[in-house]
Amino acid sequence: MKNGNRVLRALLGLLLVQLLAGCAQLAPSAGAERIVELASGREISREALLQKLRDSDYVLLGEQHDNAVHHQRRAELLSDLGAGAPVVAEHLTRGLSVQPGAELLPRLQAAGFDDKGWRWPLHEPLFAAAAAPGHVLLGGNAPRELAREIARKGEAAQPADLRAVTGSAPLDAAGTQALDADLVQGHCGMLAGERLLGMRWAQRARDAAMWLSLQQAQAQAQGRPAVLLAGNGHVRRDYGVAQLIAAQQPAARLVSVGFLETGARTEGAPYHYVWITAAPAREDACAGMREMMEKMKTRDAAKP
Repeated sequence: MKNGNRVLRALLGLLLVQLLAGCAQLAPSAGAERIVELASGREISREALLQKLRDSDYVLLGEQHDNAVHHQRRAELLSDLGAGAPVVAEHLTRGLSVQPGAELLPRLQAAGFDDKGWRWPLHEPLFAAAAAPGHVLLGGNAPRELAREIARKGEAAQPADLRAVTGSAPLDAAGTQALDADLVQGHCGMLAGERLLGMRWAQRARDAAMWLSLQQAQAQAQGRPAVLLAGNGHVRRDYGVAQLIAAQQPAARLVSVGFLETGARTEGAPYHYVWITAAPAREDACAGMREMMEKMKTRDAAKP
């Protein structure tokens, strides 16, 4: 059974990048793109959204990690915001930055980008815009080893700087419930108890790391907004980076944009705006995990 547990942990680790921030819709869908202002429920133009972004201190742009259209649309927004808007990326490691150079992928890898985990070149248009000459592109995520340590040991494993952020901006009951529900769904329903608590703290630590990097970026913004590129879960207002900003800098001009897909529920969505696109065709990311678990149960039941 120990070997089986090791396999399970390994598979959960492989699923983490794609599923943690909520990219598990399975059926392809079609429909015209639209942008919705959630406070009013009305549709707005791209130009109106862009003006809101330009007038902000912090811009949080979400994504479904495997949706190429989301990356293309955000690349276009970054180009329109201009080189003075520094960018922080979940996909890169906090403390590292993308240096000038010719080839894009090696520069991203030097800043902690996992090309296999992020299915390169899926994000290439996005990072081509974010790392264009004259742009500042910073890593935002906690190092993978640290996130794993926090997932195993919980709150106490956070470094002091991250603990100071999460401690000063605790989640309310609704935020905690929403985060736990998304973590369970994102891990194919196979997360509970102490493991769920550990993953909750890992998510909070990653959000805190991105927020600290975003503050660093804002200091270089030259009057433009500092931009975060991250999964939809990380830009949420109830438990993501937006929640930390609202708690620690309540006067900041903040815009959070969730990039969703046709058929997603928008009423009560935890963003300021949602940009809705079609979904790509997907396989069931949880099918392999369920199959493996069934085989393990059958094997264990057959043991004397």
